[in-house]
Amino acid sequence: MHRALQPIDASTEGLVELAKDATAPEGLLFHHANEGRPLATPWQIAALRAQMVSQHELPPGYVLDCACGSGIQLAAYGAALQRPLLGVELAPERAQASAINVRTVAHHTRNSDQDWYLGTHIVSGDGTDPKGVVAALPNNEIEVAFLHLDPARPRNSRTHALEEMQPPLHLVLASWAPYFDKNQPPSLLLDLSPRLTGAQRIEVESIVDAIWPDIARTWEWTSRGRGRVDRLALWLGGVADANAARRFIRVPASLADAPIVLRSKGLLTAPEVRYHPPKRGEQVSILDAALMESGLMEEWLHRVAPMQQGRWAAVEGRRPQLHHDHPLQLEVQDQGLVQATGRVVELLKFSLDETTVDQLVSVSLEHRLASVKLRFDIDPALQPKLQGSLDRQLKRRHGDREGFVAQHPHGDLLLLCVCPSEAEPSPPI
Repeated sequence: MHRALQPIDASTEGLVELAKDATAPEGLLFHHANEGRPLATPWQIAALRAQMVSQHELPPGYVLDCACGSGIQLAAYGAALQRPLLGVELAPERAQASAINVRTVAHHTRNSDQDWYLGTHIVSGDGTDPKGVVAALPNNEIEVAFLHLDPARPRNSRTHALEEMQPPLHLVLASWAPYFDKNQPPSLLLDLSPRLTGAQRIEVESIVDAIWPDIARTWEWTSRGRGRVDRLALWLGGVADANAARRFIRVPASLADAPIVLRSKGLLTAPEVRYHPPKRGEQVSILDAALMESGLMEEWLHRVAPMQQGRWAAVEGRRPQLHHDHPLQLEVQDQGLVQATGRVVELLKFSLDETTVDQLVSVSLEHRLASVKLRFDIDPALQPKLQGSLDRQLKRRHGDREGFVAQHPHGDLLLLCVCPSEAEPSPPI
């Protein structure tokens, strides 16, 4: 049984949580049903996506989300696209929360008297049953302008099969296909698990091609930092990027800053690890793992390290490590893609623990270091103790430079590196 709600009439009764989203503007609070908050899309991501969709020309019709959860992404679409929303959510309490959150965003953005908001409906029911959804609406004939789907998947699992997505991808696409304008390509955004393998991405494309053969597509990797991919999405048809088969988005820490966007039309190629002995004077950069996973690292390096033949010491894990001969030519927007970069000043032939941290302090002082960050894998119970000891001891001295310690992946050596500073400008390449 499907039941339609209008945000203007929805009640908060029974909803268990009203919470601030750390990425949302002051005063924008969201309601969640039981266990709904951890699954909700952060407002910053939702708003950024909605702004990017708004750059495309969409046909008339509803913005449809077949598994809208708490409705934060749906509400962002309404505010950005100024189009009526149709959200579908199987859990009644989450459908209720979604309606309330659409209303909250409409009030916050002063859109509560706009046609898109007054024409919005949230339906509690099965998102793979469009006839049931449409029958619950006042108007039984609708067209879909844009479809967003963020299916549920197993939590706390490093891998999973496509069959574990709910609602199933193939059922949603096949059932709603007749509701798009038949005179132009449909517009869809599939928000998928960042844990999908390359083979699973091909499987997703085959599901799409079974319904819309050869539809335009752009794979997008989104990262909020911390060396990981936060979102993986497939943009299709009318919202695919005409200039990219693959796109990487680095979301900034502040809402006021613009994201970093990298694009490529080329095929995905994996950098090759090359063994080489470390040496003093060479440059070491620990780069963004999410950028590496997207396959766009090489395109970015062509700009920030022109004419350099870098040597990859590690390409997997949280800390891709590049060794190169000259400093990177970084602009302000590139800083978010670099965990650390600097010149090797010492090769440390001891492992770091509580008995050797004073030895590292002594070497660091020889190079006028006021701060040294540990940029390699350490026992989580030991890492804060070592970093705290370094910070306390170096802070009391008179160093004026910053540095970091990396581990060479092909040996037991630690690399003490000095970061570039304005006082020591990078030599031209």
